[in-house]
Amino acid sequence: MTDAPRRLRVLAAMSGGVDSAVAAARAAEAGHDVTGVHLALSENPKSFRTGARGCCTIEDSHDARRAADVIGIPFYVWDLAERFREDVVEDFFAEYEAGRTPNPCLRCNEKIKFAALLDKALALGFDAVCTGHYAQVVLREDGTRELHRAADMAKDQSYVLGVLDDRQLAHAMFPLGDTPTTKAEIREEAARRGLFVAKKPDSHDICFIADGDTQAFLAKRLGTAEGDIVDESGTKVGTHQGAYGFTIGQRKGLRIGTPAPDGKPRYVLDISPVNNTVTVGPAEALDVTALTAIRPRWCGSAPPPGPAPYTAQLRAHGGETEVTAEVIGDEIHVRFTEPVRGVAPGQAVVLYAGTRVVGSATIASTERVGKVTAG
Repeated sequence: MTDAPRRLRVLAAMSGGVDSAVAAARAAEAGHDVTGVHLALSENPKSFRTGARGCCTIEDSHDARRAADVIGIPFYVWDLAERFREDVVEDFFAEYEAGRTPNPCLRCNEKIKFAALLDKALALGFDAVCTGHYAQVVLREDGTRELHRAADMAKDQSYVLGVLDDRQLAHAMFPLGDTPTTKAEIREEAARRGLFVAKKPDSHDICFIADGDTQAFLAKRLGTAEGDIVDESGTKVGTHQGAYGFTIGQRKGLRIGTPAPDGKPRYVLDISPVNNTVTVGPAEALDVTALTAIRPRWCGSAPPPGPAPYTAQLRAHGGETEVTAEVIGDEIHVRFTEPVRGVAPGQAVVLYAGTRVVGSATIASTERVGKVTAG
């Protein structure tokens, strides 16, 4: 005879979307004592996206409340707007101003959902925070926990959870992570449960940029500052209104007046906030062979000394690539088996051992053939 699963007090973070609603419903159906909470992250909710384009609107909080009513669980709205502004939005501005490309969703998971929210939940006597992320927490025989990819790689969101440490994993619950089903089937489940958010489109892009125009959002805060766009030889080929408005690997929106001699497209290779210069060049000049990352966070214990083989993911919706990585002091040195493109300082590199998430770190510099690019 086996012991019955422990009944937990669970705080379900409900964004107003279908994933978090189904996750809360599954947690309640599993017999846990579930309370729903919607995080008010905007100091002026109407300034955030409306409809399907975000998760921070008044409409979204109403959708979350209606879902909680259908599930039959208590529901609250918690105001974390000030913390969100300080830890996510201000960090976003600072990173772009420094010529780096941040990932605000990853930052939100680290600082808001599994720090500020979790701390408050534990203080109130809850055992776990439940979200609609697609990832799995695996409990090992020795009592430690590991973060693994979702059962369905097409929906896997472990990349943006790679910042979670041992303590946070011990109190994290992802009821959708072991579901090898399509998103359409999740929506069908929501409909069967009577959750009207079943047909609500997914949110996308950055929730705190009202119209999706990142460059205009940054310009409003950081101002405009005309600078040069130059090629690899240093020859001026155009101008811009702020180096912060570009990302490594960007092709569109460069507005270069002088075409390349070979007629091929040019891409952003480097961003220098010091002299407000953007360097462009051919696609092959984007090939990155190695990188150095800082501020590592381990989903468990740190890797053993010495270089070892892993796979790495560099973007939330990117694929895996084979690497050799080594921890040296407070840095991770990563070398790619095959060159990769579009790697920018400020992004996160997440290391995997099979499906297990080893940890995450912030890219500080990249190495291309004969050249090092630092953020």
